[in-house]
Amino acid sequence: MSTSNPNSRPSRIRSSRARSRRQKIREAVIEFGLMCCGLLSIVITIAIVTVVLIGTVDFFQDHEYDQLAAEAETHGEKPPRERVSVSYFFTGNEWTPRFSNARYGILPLIAGTLVVAVVAALVALPIGLITAIYLSESATPRVRRFAKPTLEVLAGIPTVVYGYFALTTITPFLAWFIPGLSTPQNQLGGGIVVGIMIIPLVASLSEDAIRAVPRSLREASYALGANSFETATRVVVPAAFSGIMASFVLAISRAIGETMIVTLACGGQPRLTLDPREGIATMTSAIVNIAQGDVVHGSTDFNSLFAVAAVLFFMTFMMNVFAQWMLGRYRQVYQ
Repeated sequence: MSTSNPNSRPSRIRSSRARSRRQKIREAVIEFGLMCCGLLSIVITIAIVTVVLIGTVDFFQDHEYDQLAAEAETHGEKPPRERVSVSYFFTGNEWTPRFSNARYGILPLIAGTLVVAVVAALVALPIGLITAIYLSESATPRVRRFAKPTLEVLAGIPTVVYGYFALTTITPFLAWFIPGLSTPQNQLGGGIVVGIMIIPLVASLSEDAIRAVPRSLREASYALGANSFETATRVVVPAAFSGIMASFVLAISRAIGETMIVTLACGGQPRLTLDPREGIATMTSAIVNIAQGDVVHGSTDFNSLFAVAAVLFFMTFMMNVFAQWMLGRYRQVYQ
């Protein structure tokens, strides 16, 4: 016969309710913390965009020119430079912000950035994709345990080390068999090293996309008589096309935004050329050069870095949007 205390049941109910209230409070605190973290990232992004846009507007207003024009008029002379214009900024082929007759044409910087990105893509995309296919489809667990940490180490090397590697190793090696190569700084050496830097990004993201393809597709391909190479190239890679393309776009976006490697390996000569053997300045290296301490804060030269940063931000933003569009447009959903 049961002899349970009739008063124990209400106490258990009260204890359960207290635990439930404490759990709800903890959940509310955690949710509030997560919301604050999300809002903080949004606020920081908005603040960065706002600062860049304000500096860009100040650059195109070019208040410094009004002062220069007034001083020149008092001496009966012409202003030492022309007023900044939107049309010349996007179409001009001279970038000489520190000259007395300063010119602010961003075209050489865009050309240099794109050449470096193309060279980097030619190096990183095929190597990264082949590495991803091998690790996902062919590598033994032992090889994978060795290769994955190696890629992570490659991704963790400081970019300044990559830059000096380009100066001291890649460029001298290329100069042996490429005539006319500008030494020690050129687009080719810088682009190759940027490509080496983004190989882990391509390999990691592409491998994730390939491993997401269901095993049933591979088994169906094998059942039809295909070998492992045919299965990988004709079934698995097409099925993971959206993720692979997104990894390509994100890697190129990373190459466009690289700073230290191109500053050290490509030089800082803003010239309009598509010859990878010559040294150039990219948008990021131009920002670094302008941001040095000998440029007066608030001057047109100083504000020009915000205009360049705005163009760079727009380019990388559009590439990220394109990557997300690729993921959504060509995504295949498997049951």
